[in-house]
Amino acid sequence: MKNQKFSIIDRIKSFKYAFNGLKLFFMNDHNGRVHLFATIVAIGLSFYLKISGYEWIAILSVISAVFVAEIFNSAIEKLADVVSLDYHPKIKVVKDLAAAAVLIAAFLAVAVGAIVFIPKLFL
Repeated sequence: MKNQKFSIIDRIKSFKYAFNGLKLFFMNDHNGRVHLFATIVAIGLSFYLKISGYEWIAILSVISAVFVAEIFNSAIEKLADVVSLDYHPKIKVVKDLAAAAVLIAAFLAVAVGAIVFIPKLFL
């Protein structure tokens, strides 16, 4: 492949694919909409409780981690379904591993949310 000259226009155009991916994710992924709802609640609560800058960093970081994990999980599942719609034990392992990544990110998000919000709400 020949090295193409850098083009700012091409870089800007490439954003359309990323935004299209986000649109597809929220339109087609039920878990994505659940995470979006949780995000809206967490951000609303963050504003309401006037959390610190460091707390904002923590909250936004775990929100991002959950979305990244869920988007990768969705991409892996879609790709695996193209490879084979039939049950295959190795594809099951791949899908389960991707789902585990989402689970870990979600547990971390709950833990960080508890650390940030519980003292402000109940103490």
